[in-house]
Amino acid sequence: MKQIALDNQDRTIRRLRAQLTTERRGLAATNKELKETQVALEASHKVIVRLTEIGLSMSKKIEKMKVKKQLVKANQVECHQKFQARIHEAEDSMQAQHLLIEALVDEKDSLLQTIHDLQEANNAPAPFDGDWEEEPEEEEIEDIPLGEGEIDDE
Repeated sequence: MKQIALDNQDRTIRRLRAQLTTERRGLAATNKELKETQVALEASHKVIVRLTEIGLSMSKKIEKMKVKKQLVKANQVECHQKFQARIHEAEDSMQAQHLLIEALVDEKDSLLQTIHDLQEANNAPAPFDGDWEEEPEEEEIEDIPLGEGEIDDE
């Protein structure tokens, strides 16, 4: 009986040793997977940190671009307003010049009429019949080339 008990204990020990070896192999495989997962997790964490830094940097750049865009828009509005003011000034100046020209034409007509009335009152012949003739343009004088020894006073 002692022999059977010893044989049973021996079988149990072998079975437990086999289980222990299997468990150790499983534990080693799990440990290896854990280390690989830890390495992958650390790499993933580094990527996330870098992406976060990039995101923050881009957010700052976007904010700067928004500020620049607002400044450009304000500058464009200011330039547009200045341009509109210049256009308005030019239009006002043109209108004033037009009114001045009309007043001068009216004054010229009035003066011509006064001259005509005075000539009729004095029975003098009219030097012109009311149609204004433009004076002919002066002919251009050709430049005479200077000879040697002559002094140009201009």
